[in-house]
Amino acid sequence: MEVTAEMVKTLRQQSGAGIMECKNALKETEGDIEEAITCLRKKGIAKADKKGGRSTGDGAIGSYIHAGNKVGVLLELKCETDFVANTDEFRELLKDIAMHIAAAKPRFTSRDNINSDVLDKEREIFSHQATEAGKPENIIVKIVDGKMSKFFAENCLLDQAYIKDGDLTIQELIKQKIAKLGENITVGGFSRFEINR
Repeated sequence: MEVTAEMVKTLRQQSGAGIMECKNALKETEGDIEEAITCLRKKGIAKADKKGGRSTGDGAIGSYIHAGNKVGVLLELKCETDFVANTDEFRELLKDIAMHIAAAKPRFTSRDNINSDVLDKEREIFSHQATEAGKPENIIVKIVDGKMSKFFAENCLLDQAYIKDGDLTIQELIKQKIAKLGENITVGGFSRFEINR
C-alpha cells in the first residue's frame, strides 16, 4: 500500500513523532493509523527505556490549585536540560501530573520510595486477612502478591492509572514524553495539600 503525505501528516498530528518514523510505521502497518500509533508508542517506550539512566539535573517546579482552593499540589519534574524544561510540552506534562496528584492522592512517588516497614506491615495485613479467610498456605502468597500490586497501583504515583487516560499509567505517560522530547524525565518529588471539610 502507498503511504501518502496526508496519512503521514495525520499520524504526525496524532502522535507527535517525526516524519520518517511516521512513514515507516505506516508502511509497517499497511496504512492503518491506529496500528501505526500503537507501533510508535511501543518504539517510543523502548527509546524512553534507553534514556532512563541518564541524569536529570534540570527541570521545573509547578503547582496546581483545584477549583475551590481546597486542594493544591507542588511538583518537581526533572529533565536533562533547561531547553526541554522550558518547552510547552514539558510544562503541560508538569501541569497534568500535578492535576493527577490532586485527584488521585498518591502517597509515594514510586515503589522505591516506600519504607520497608510500610511494605512489611501491608504484607502482614494481607497475609493475616487471607489466613483468617481460611486460604491454603500456597494460595496466600499469590493473594498477598496480588494485593501488593493493587496497593502499588493505588498509592504509588508512577503506578497509578492516569486520570485523563485510564489505559496509561503515569510512568507510561512520562515515557511517551521522553520519547517525544528526547530527554530523560523523572519526578523529583511532590507535596499534596488539602484543607479538610
